[in-house]
Amino acid sequence: MTRTRRAAASTLSASVLFGTQGTASALLAPTAPPAVVGTLRIITAAVVLIAVMPLFGGSWRLLPAVWRRPGIILAAVCVGLFQPLFFAGTGLAGVALGSLVSMGTGPLFAGLLGRVFLGHPLTRTWAAATAIAVAGLVLRSSGHMGGAALEGLLLAALAGLVSGGYTVAAKHELERGVTTTELPAASFSIGGLILVPILLTQPVDWAGTQAGMGLVLYLGVVTMALANILHTRGIDGLPPGPVATLLLADPTTASFLGVVVLGETIGPIAIAGLILVLAGLLLQTRAVAEADPVVLEVSPTT
Repeated sequence: MTRTRRAAASTLSASVLFGTQGTASALLAPTAPPAVVGTLRIITAAVVLIAVMPLFGGSWRLLPAVWRRPGIILAAVCVGLFQPLFFAGTGLAGVALGSLVSMGTGPLFAGLLGRVFLGHPLTRTWAAATAIAVAGLVLRSSGHMGGAALEGLLLAALAGLVSGGYTVAAKHELERGVTTTELPAASFSIGGLILVPILLTQPVDWAGTQAGMGLVLYLGVVTMALANILHTRGIDGLPPGPVATLLLADPTTASFLGVVVLGETIGPIAIAGLILVLAGLLLQTRAVAEADPVVLEVSPTT
């Protein structure tokens, strides 16, 4: 298997793990504040990643130097900003529409930022795959969209921007020798510190229960630590745009588990949307395997 194919497989695997977090939360702690869940998830992942760094080629001795790298600080800020932006956006615009905007804009921002700051070309196949997958997300969410506040849409779009920013900052640091474990360990530990005030203003007593501890460990170890080692390996082998597009397997996995595990029902339009998302993912995966050389011309004004 080539390096790019391994990177695509790692990214898709990470995306599937990301997609299990909603079902796990619904089963183990349905009333837990989402912002607190997200914060504890990041902090737990940082602790786990720092602990296992030497097993994956990282070094505790070098960690202080990694913390000081500009790209790591930028990635950490993106990690810290995503949680409040995402939850504020979904709170004002609605979960379906807010999630759609943040997830849909993430690949677009990652691709454009990667082009501007790292010089990675935007392939026509990436543009087509992203458009198809985002159209699928629109159909998947169409039955749940009500009136949305403009502020909510802007906040959700900013969540997509910092998500794309994390991918590009991570790619920048990986190209300069930071390992695939050091990067998330360093950025999550700083990002977790940024989010500590959330824990001081929201109820956390649920985390002391057996179910709560189980949720925090599962989210932190599986959907954050393990998933982000895989995600970072994907970033290491692919341009930012395709990585972010392949991560759209996340909402597809969440929808599948919602139906199979939680007993949710979805209509034919939503099913058609999921099929479109899968088609976009298949197109992007095939393009990665074939290393499509045709690129989009990007004007200086974009």
